[in-house]
Amino acid sequence: MKAPRSNSREKILAAAADVARESGPGSLSLEAVASRAGVSKGGLLYNFPTKAKLMQGLVEGYLRDFGQALETANSADKGKNPLAVYVALSADDCEDKRPSASWIFSAIAEDPDFMTPITTFKRQLFERLKGETPDLKSLLVCYLAIEGLRSMSLFDADVLSKDERQLLVASLLEIAGSPQTRED
Repeated sequence: MKAPRSNSREKILAAAADVARESGPGSLSLEAVASRAGVSKGGLLYNFPTKAKLMQGLVEGYLRDFGQALETANSADKGKNPLAVYVALSADDCEDKRPSASWIFSAIAEDPDFMTPITTFKRQLFERLKGETPDLKSLLVCYLAIEGLRSMSLFDADVLSKDERQLLVASLLEIAGSPQTRED
């Protein structure tokens, strides 16, 4: 269990994450989040002026958590194969069942900058992997396949069976660990 959040912004984000998990992000109500966080609706709106901004805050938190998990996994691997670590961690992340993210479309319509933190994170991650992976072709195949898997999962459009997903991930790990991958 996580330690209690100290400031209202963090309490609101924690409450929003809880409410989104329970009812789905598309059904997230500002009133339910404010009530769960123990703040007034005005206090919520002070921190997040729109529902799209609140959702953007949740996405930024997810990206931060994923980045930290990637750092931890790379440290455990001693930096031997960052691409394989990314593939394995991302594949595991895609297995977590989440509500459909169709709400993203309305968030983008309300605030075109909604995607900026996602794009920035993905660009930085790709550039980092590019610097750590000697074989650009392997990186491109693995990165784009994982992002496709993530998109199918995110938008509830997964057409692969469990066996096909497992075969894909095993194939990507094989590509990531090919003899061209850097040794110690």
